[in-house]
Formats: sequence, structure tokens, C-alpha cells
Amino acid sequence: MARKILFVTADQQRYDALGCNGGKVARTPVIDGLARAGINYARAHCQNVVCMPSRSTMLTGQYVRTHGVVMNGVPLPADAPSVARYLNERAGYRTALIGKAHFEPILDLQQAFYENRMARLGETGPHRGFEHLELAMHGGMGPWHYPAWLRATRPELVGAYYPVLLLPSFEQNVAGGGDTGAVQVKHNPIPRGFYHTDWVADRAIAYLDALAQDADWFLWLSFPDPHHPWDPPQSELRRIDWRALSLPTGYPGSADRVRAILGAKPRHWLDWYEGRIVSNFEAPAKFVPASLGADQIREIDAMVHIKNELIDEALGRVLARIAARGWMAETDILYTSDHGEFQGDFGLLFKGPYHVDALLRLPLIWRPAPAAAVAPARIAAPVGHVDLAPTFCAIAGLPSPPWMQGMALPASPEAAAAQRREHVFTEWSSNINDIELHLRTLYRDGYLCTVYDRGSLYDGSEGELYDLSEDPLQWRNLWSEPGRWALRADLVASLEAHTPPARAQKLRRVAPV
Repeated sequence: MARKILFVTADQQRYDALGCNGGKVARTPVIDGLARAGINYARAHCQNVVCMPSRSTMLTGQYVRTHGVVMNGVPLPADAPSVARYLNERAGYRTALIGKAHFEPILDLQQAFYENRMARLGETGPHRGFEHLELAMHGGMGPWHYPAWLRATRPELVGAYYPVLLLPSFEQNVAGGGDTGAVQVKHNPIPRGFYHTDWVADRAIAYLDALAQDADWFLWLSFPDPHHPWDPPQSELRRIDWRALSLPTGYPGSADRVRAILGAKPRHWLDWYEGRIVSNFEAPAKFVPASLGADQIREIDAMVHIKNELIDEALGRVLARIAARGWMAETDILYTSDHGEFQGDFGLLFKGPYHVDALLRLPLIWRPAPAAAVAPARIAAPVGHVDLAPTFCAIAGLPSPPWMQGMALPASPEAAAAQRREHVFTEWSSNINDIELHLRTLYRDGYLCTVYDRGSLYDGSEGELYDLSEDPLQWRNLWSEPGRWALRADLVASLEAHTPPARAQKLRRVAPV
């Protein structure tokens, strides 16, 4: 009998969301306990800062330019490799994904993609190597299993959430709510037990209960939160009073200070803040970050912290069920997020082609099965999502197949040193409303270096360089400072040397997200 694998993802959760990573607001005792008992990676990066590319990397073990899902709205090819399929076919693992998948576009009026047809067909897979899937997104509307369940059990609650996925209003989703009128905030009347976070946990527990006692299984438990819109159950708002929150450390404090900081970065930073361009479809087209008030940031942050607490509690219920089945000693648990969120840093919200810690740096925790006798550790060496699939293979006792491009996560600082873990790579490529942007970023030796390849705004000479030891908030761009030119040249050379090869045929975007 092999070790079982519970892979848990949050959506759009920052590194500092958790108590084990310095978070001081949301109470996350379950995840913090996993970090104490396991391995906490202090410098884990996603390979892309939006959902579909990042999730495709987790599934395939490939860099973005290899699997080809370079931005939201580009479907992962049906024949793309899948670590779930590999575990199932090579080692007999039972495989399931409960919650948010998003390997295929969600704005799919013709339901061309199976993820968006499954619930209507009354099916739960198989798909992409998962024998069983039950899918949820953000809210109570849409073609997935959670909205179908909500329609069948409590139809009056379908419209309780903020209507972020309603067409044709999708690109104009700037309506505010709550106490401050903050963008995409709503006081959600849905009862706690009907909220999607709890539904995901309930369905995961039901799936586990249906497995044979001696089954080897790989379960991807994929929570849609704390991604916007910010609309947790109204009954839970008592947890955190937004009025008592401090502004984020990364918030510069005034519009003038924001403009001074962003003005020293490549031009699309300030252009987005002032509403001159939109560089990511998930940031509403009509949203102007400069309009964001301090109290609105506080209220949004409170909503995010509440969502994080609900995830922690839901995960606790799933872990309790695993323990009740007698599986805890042989179950590896890995926890991460697909990407981060500005959440007020730089005076901004959402995410996009902005390669800074708020979006790049993620929680990544591995609690190995106690039977493996791995000592707890905190590892500072850089790692990435591309390393997850090889880690699942190692847990299952399988060699990594040649199509995987990462390597199994180190289980100790000594193992990280032996692997010569020195850098981690992230990229962005998009063409939205005729704004073409291509970014490549390398983290190495405490520096964050981003090259802007030629596009509609840049000629290939621009970039960003931050010394995270001196400037952890990334407010001072060193790219053009003469005293840093030698360092910049060295980092750029390293970036070029470690840029993965691109796939031969570029994939086409078919939807905004």
C-alpha cells in the first residue's frame, strides 16, 4: 500500500495570509499545524500569476511556455500530460478533483469544454486523469456541480453571491457593496453550510468515504476562495471588524506616494493605476485603482481574512475524516495557492502582469506522511509549482516522467543544497485590447529581476530589479541605477540561461477567462 496524497489549493491566496508565514489577522490553526509538523517553503513562486496557466503547471509539471497556456482563456490541450493520469495508470491511484479546476475557459456559452458540460450531463468524469470530479467556481451561478446542487436544494440562494460571472456585465464588474461601496464586495445572505467552501469539503469527505480502506488515492481539494468577488457568508462578518484593521504594510499611504513609486516602474504600472489601460481581464475593465479608498482596502482585506479562516476550518473537517478512516499516518498533505493578490499593496487590487511578491510568492507546505519520518523544516531555497508533480511521483514511488520539467521538492535544507536550488522562474505573455506584454522573471540570491521583452509598450530594454533584503516591499526599482548595472547584467544572463524552451505551436486564446 502506497502513501496517499491530499493536494490542497486555495485560489489567489498570498504568502502572508497564514499565521505560519507571519499573518496576524486570519486564524489558520489547521494549516499552521501542518507547517509545524512538516516542511514550510519560505520562497515558493508560481510560474504564472493568473489561474489557468498556474493550474496547468501544477497538473502537467511543465513550465508555461511548454504546456502553452500562457494566459487565461487559453485551454489546456486535451492531450496534455497529467500527473493524475500518470498516478492512476502507473500506480493504480484513485484520482479525484473536488472544487475549482479551471484548465479550460469558464466563459463558454456554447459549452465547448467538458468542464462546463459535466454537471448538465449528470457526469463526474473521467477527465484529464481524474476518475472523479465535482466542480465549483466563484458563486452560485454557472454550469458546474455546485451551482447545480444549489439550484436543486436551495434555489432561492442561487443569486445570493456577487454576480461576477453574469454576462454581458462581466467586463464591467465594478459595482461596489458592503459598508464602504468597495468593488466586488457584497454582504452575502447565504447560510454558512451552503457556501461553496463548505460544499467543497463536504463533497471531498463524501468521496473519501466511498473509497475502499486499502485504496491508494490522490485527491486535489481545490477551494475557489479567497479569490474575488469578496462575498463570504454575512453570518461570518463578525469574525473580523474591518474598521479595526490597519492598512497593509505594502500600501504606500497616499495617492501621491503611490504615483511616485509606480512612476519609477515600467509605464503599465502607473497607466493601470490611473485607468489608462487594462492589462488583465480579471481586473474589471472599468475599475480605476486610483479611486480605491483606504477604508475600502480595509473592508476587502477583512473579507479576504474571513475567507481564509473558512478555508482553514473546512480543511480541518477533511483532515478529521482522513484521521477517522485511519489514513493519517500514511497521507502526505501539500498546501499551496495558484497565485497571489495585491490586496492593497501599491494601492492596487486583483493581479496581472506585475511580478512582485504580492502575486509571485505563495504559501507552500508539505506535511509528509508521519510514516515517512521526515523532520520538520523551514526551507529558504527557491522552489516552484513546477516541482509539485515530480513530488507527487516521488511520494508514490514513481520516477518522474521525461515530460515533467521540475524536480521533487527538497525535504530538508541539506537536500535543497544538494539539488543546487538557486533560482525560480516566472513568466507572463498576453495580448489584451491590443496591449501586448511579455515578462520573464528570475528570483536568485535575494534579488527579483524582470525582463520586459518587446511588445506594444516596451522595446525590450525595460525591466525591474529589486533587492529584497533592502527593499522587501519592492518600492525601489534598481533597474536603471548605474551602481547596479553589473548585478543586473549577471541576473539577466542567468535569466536567459534558465528560460525554458517555448512550444513549437502557440495556442490560441478563445475566451477572456
